[in-house]
Amino acid sequence: MHLPSKAAESSTPAAAPESDKPARSWREALAVYLEPPTLRMLALGFSAGLPLLLVLGTLSFRLREAGIDRAAIGYLSWVGLAYAFKWVWAPLVDRMPVPPLTHWLGRRRGWLLLAQALVMAGLVGMAFNDPSAQLTPLVWCALLVAFGSATQDIALDAYRIESAATDKQAALAAAYQTGYRVAMIWAGAGVLWLAARAEVPGAGGYQNGAWQAAYLAMAASMLVGVFTVLLSPEPQRRELPAARDAGEWVRDVLIEPFADFIRRYRWQAALILALIAVYRISDVVMGIMANPFYVDMGYTKDEVASVSKIFGVIMTLVGAFVGGVLSARFGVARILMLGAVLSAASNLLFAWLAGHGRDLSALIVVVSADNLAGGIASAAFIGYLSSLTNVNYSATQYALFSSMMLLAPKFIAGFSGEFVDHFGYSAFFNATAALGLPVVVLVALALRSTGRPLHGAHRP
Repeated sequence: MHLPSKAAESSTPAAAPESDKPARSWREALAVYLEPPTLRMLALGFSAGLPLLLVLGTLSFRLREAGIDRAAIGYLSWVGLAYAFKWVWAPLVDRMPVPPLTHWLGRRRGWLLLAQALVMAGLVGMAFNDPSAQLTPLVWCALLVAFGSATQDIALDAYRIESAATDKQAALAAAYQTGYRVAMIWAGAGVLWLAARAEVPGAGGYQNGAWQAAYLAMAASMLVGVFTVLLSPEPQRRELPAARDAGEWVRDVLIEPFADFIRRYRWQAALILALIAVYRISDVVMGIMANPFYVDMGYTKDEVASVSKIFGVIMTLVGAFVGGVLSARFGVARILMLGAVLSAASNLLFAWLAGHGRDLSALIVVVSADNLAGGIASAAFIGYLSSLTNVNYSATQYALFSSMMLLAPKFIAGFSGEFVDHFGYSAFFNATAALGLPVVVLVALALRSTGRPLHGAHRP
């Protein structure tokens, strides 16, 4: 799907189409998971995955237990829009230094360390604020966590893209997703387990002190990312021409990364951006009401922790691994289509569960299938997004793509509580499955527009 610009064609040979390259053996496809860049991405993926549930999924469980109504929980999910607008400050992360961290650690690692410090500070603030007494301070702290986490994502995506060749990006994406999902086990099951253990026996009701202990433990867990950043090498720095004036700086930093994408893909850019904007819409919209659904169905913290947050996330790890291997073996495009179909279909199982009633065995089956599908889709999609970037603008362009992925789904998800209040959980889950139908159509159009599988990123 890559169409290099005329300037690129005149200076470097075009990348070989994925379909023209010899297929890797299964042994070669698996060996990449033992290479140092892949192992580092495993630990950094943990740091990236930890904050997300703490300001979205797990927070919605905490808020529902504290008596906050579903409509308010839905609207508070707009805190996650920080991830959808990270492209606004991504050019600064791409170009500007962070004194003195950039001097000590380099551009990518300096930004990573700063972002991790913001996340830790926000989590400590969330620990010491009680939503049942006053919700606003906790929301501000959640915004700080989301901003720090989005900034970490910008720098980490650029670090990942610059740390390995294009043909290894799917494996790095799978390792990233594995670390990410391990963190989600800890930020989902771990925080619920810690909160349950910290409750005063017999007190009953919402106990903020238990959640306080759990969120402080989550803040300390960010040290995994801090130590990994300190011990990791900085990618080779690409020296870019210095801007002569403010107008040139704005053009180079804010305009050129987006103009480069349009030049390379021409009319196909609109199709690509439309696909990016809706690919994960079924999962994102459904996910906001998942924890309130568990609370309203009568599942306990320990049950949700063991099934949804441990067993389910393990299945996501399996899905991410399978998605990475299949992408390396058969190409990202085919697995992108598979992920789109599975993600939409798995939401129908939640609609069945809502009508089936409280059943722990049924919950295991539904959560397992949903997370397996999500893991396959995520690994393929991250590999796809990475293949679209020009490494000269990796942070800005990847931030644009991953922001677009969240903007429409997060906005729509804000109304999910109102929808459930009016139509019930079964209708809500069926509606989220239907949202996946346009995704399948867009993937098919994207493949048809090129007549062959998608191939690698632009590397001048």
